[in-house]
Amino acid sequence: MISIKSPREIELMAEAGRIVARVHKKMKEVIKPGISTLELNRIAEQVILDNGATPSFKNYQGFPCAVCASINDTLVHGIPDHTILNDGDIITIDVGACYKGYHGDSGWTYFVGNVDQKVIDLCRVTEESLYKGLEQVKPGNHVGDISHAIEEYVRAYGYGIPEDYTGHGIGRSVHEDPYIPNVGKAGSGELLKKGMCIAVEPMVFMGSDKCYTLKDGWGVKSYDHSWAAHYEHTVAITDDGYRILTKED
Repeated sequence: MISIKSPREIELMAEAGRIVARVHKKMKEVIKPGISTLELNRIAEQVILDNGATPSFKNYQGFPCAVCASINDTLVHGIPDHTILNDGDIITIDVGACYKGYHGDSGWTYFVGNVDQKVIDLCRVTEESLYKGLEQVKPGNHVGDISHAIEEYVRAYGYGIPEDYTGHGIGRSVHEDPYIPNVGKAGSGELLKKGMCIAVEPMVFMGSDKCYTLKDGWGVKSYDHSWAAHYEHTVAITDDGYRILTKED
């Protein structure tokens, strides 16, 4: 069931989103060769707690950490551990914060030191596809308009889009209706209305779209070991477009 948020609820979500943005700001500062994903998790959780919120992901369906930390060919849901980042890696930090019962959610892919140009191009296209999708977020459009815009942009570069992993509605729960696929037909799916809050998040492989889940039940990797990028914002639908909630004012 899709919920329409009141102005008060959206402001609470905006504060949750600002806290998420502060985490990402800190991640950009500290991600470098030699740091472990467990240390990144510790730092991120402390930022969330220091800002009066709680980590949305910690203990969510059994997930053990405050952030998902997905390196190189891991698409999503990587569990932070003692793995050390090396020069040339990329890492996606996906983080959620819950403030007074409302959630903000954003994932972002970061470069670790000096990254190969092909990987830089993958990340650029994936980030650009996020904003191509967001251009379609306005009352009267459909979920499929978002999906189609992302798919059309990404496919033009020959990259793979794993169809089982999607964006989603968000609010009092970190995952709500509707799902926001990254592939789809324009004009299809749920009608977008003012007050809906959604997380749009293209997830893209450099190669094939085929992937598998690790034995830990969480991490998702590409079958062909191609690297992955992931960019996500939580937005509220306004009178004539959208407002990004996961950013600092």
